[in-house]
Amino acid sequence: MRIIAGQWRGLKLAEVGEGDAAAHLRPTSDRVRESLFNIIGNQGGVSPIVEARVLDLFAGTGALGLEALSRGAKHVTFVDDGVKSRALIRENIDKCRAIGATRLLRRDATDLGQNDGAPFDVIFLDPPYGKSLGEQALTSALNGGWIAPNALIVWEENSPQLPPAGYFLREHRKFGDTHITFAEPA
Repeated sequence: MRIIAGQWRGLKLAEVGEGDAAAHLRPTSDRVRESLFNIIGNQGGVSPIVEARVLDLFAGTGALGLEALSRGAKHVTFVDDGVKSRALIRENIDKCRAIGATRLLRRDATDLGQNDGAPFDVIFLDPPYGKSLGEQALTSALNGGWIAPNALIVWEENSPQLPPAGYFLREHRKFGDTHITFAEPA
């Protein structure tokens, strides 16, 4: 696993290894990550990643958020409640020397509570597949003021997902058994 593009292009990230079976670690492959960032960046004009505040829910290894930082995001908040995941995210933040531009929250993504800061412009969501946790996390994020009114939602699952109320489906892509849903405010 590596950073695909931007200031840290080619940087090798921490290996998941055998990991923790209970952690449900399933990092987004380099190929899928490259494709999804190409889709985001090829919408004409400046990429919505540039200068964005990014929320990475079910962050796992932090690869999606760190890729966004590498490509010009201003800040990334990682949310994961797994011990193994948080250790990997910390290691990857250190590898990128990105401590000042990141925040790591030990929190259940389906129960975020109230946001104590500015809302986020881009939301990455990569829950364990097939458990409806993505819907719960988005509801929690919307209710807690985590999502900016014009935010882009990028949702990875094993099947196409419907965006939450107030958002419309911008695009859907399939990569093997991975489905990426892109949603924007209606």
